[in-house]
Amino acid sequence: MKKKSQRRFAREKVLQVLYAYQINGEGLSKHTDAILSDISSENDRAFGRKLINYVVANRDELNKRIEEKVANWEIERIALIDKLLLKMGIAEIMYFEDIPPKVSINEVIDISKEFSSLNSGKFINGVLDAILSDLKMEGKLKKIGRGLIDNNISKEEE
Repeated sequence: MKKKSQRRFAREKVLQVLYAYQINGEGLSKHTDAILSDISSENDRAFGRKLINYVVANRDELNKRIEEKVANWEIERIALIDKLLLKMGIAEIMYFEDIPPKVSINEVIDISKEFSSLNSGKFINGVLDAILSDLKMEGKLKKIGRGLIDNNISKEEE
């Protein structure tokens, strides 16, 4: 079995923080401090805090984007873990300029395989791919660095 990357471990801890916060409705900083203390790297802890803050601060925008893509499905019926993973993926795609969208999507899909149901990965992949397409069409995808955007998708000039 392959060893998990520190960043994957940090994402799993973020999921745990968001889940505890969602269930309790309070104590975000207490949950964050306690759960993220298991992460050895300060950079990965900072990444975790930043991801948590983006998910919580932008919950309305993230919920809206999810609701638009699951129009034939009541959002309340989506498993909490899947909703949290979707929010994490969308937040990474939208707010982390240095992480390629495909990495964000693959990471939450892989985490879903460990923490959610058998079909969650396909569901999450479909929703995040659709949101990624929307962000590209809206011009709201801001990525910097080599290999961060698939150049084949935006070839309208040709």
